[in-house]
Amino acid sequence: MSNSEKLRTEKLNAWFGQKQALKDVNLLIRANVVTAIIGPSGCGKSTLIRTLNRMHELVPQAKVSGRVLLDGKNIYDDDVDPVQIRRRVGMVFQKPNPFPTMSIYDNVAAGLKLVGVKKGPALDEIVKRCLQQASLWDEVKDDLKKPGTSLSGGQQQRLCIARALAVNPEVILMDEPCSALDPIATAKIESLIRDLSKEYTVVIVTHNMQQASRVSDYTAFLYLGELVEYGLTKDIFENPKNELTEKYITGEFG
Repeated sequence: MSNSEKLRTEKLNAWFGQKQALKDVNLLIRANVVTAIIGPSGCGKSTLIRTLNRMHELVPQAKVSGRVLLDGKNIYDDDVDPVQIRRRVGMVFQKPNPFPTMSIYDNVAAGLKLVGVKKGPALDEIVKRCLQQASLWDEVKDDLKKPGTSLSGGQQQRLCIARALAVNPEVILMDEPCSALDPIATAKIESLIRDLSKEYTVVIVTHNMQQASRVSDYTAFLYLGELVEYGLTKDIFENPKNELTEKYITGEFG
C-alpha cells in the first residue's frame, strides 16, 4: 500500500451562496489507494470531492477558500487551467450518465476526441483498453455501435468509468457510484474499484458503511462540513477515536 501523497487539502472551506458546506478541512489522500469519504446526508461529502477537481466552482454562487494540492501544486492557483485539472482528476457520478445520443464506442472516445485523438487504430486500441479496465469489454465487444443507454444500469456505470479512464487521469473521484445499482452490479463495481487502485488514486463517497469497509484502505468521516476523523479504514471501523465516529458507524444516527 502506498504512503506517498497525491492530494492534500489545507484549511479547505466551501460555500453555496451564504451556506458553508465545508469548514477548514485538512485531509491527506495517498496515491494508489482507495480513500472512502463517509458521513450522513448533507455533511459535505459530495462538495468535498467536487472541490478536488474544481467542479464545485461550476455551481452558481459557489466559493472555495484554502488550498488543494495535487502533487504539491495548488490547483486553485491563478496559473492553473481547471480543464487540465479535470483531465487529471476524473469524476464518476452517482447516476450513470452515458451520453444519450452516442454509441458505446463513442461514449468512451468522447473525451479523447476533445484532446485531439481522432479515429483510427490508436483510438480503437484505447477504447478497447478502457472497456477492459472497466470490466465491460467482454460484455459489449460485439455491440459497440449500440447506444450507451441500451446497457443495464450497472453496465452504464462501468461505461462511465471507462469514459473517465480514457483521458488517462491520475485520480478518479466517485460520488456514490453504486447507489442506483442492484447488489450484483454493486459487487462488480466494488471489485473494479479495488483493481483500479493499483494504477490510480481512487476517492469514493459512500453512505454505505459496509461498502466503505470492503473497498477502502483509508476512511474520512465528515460531519456538518467538518472532518471529524481520518485514518486506516480498519482503525476507523474497529477502533474509532472519536465518539461521534463510533455513533455514526454503529448506526446511532445518520
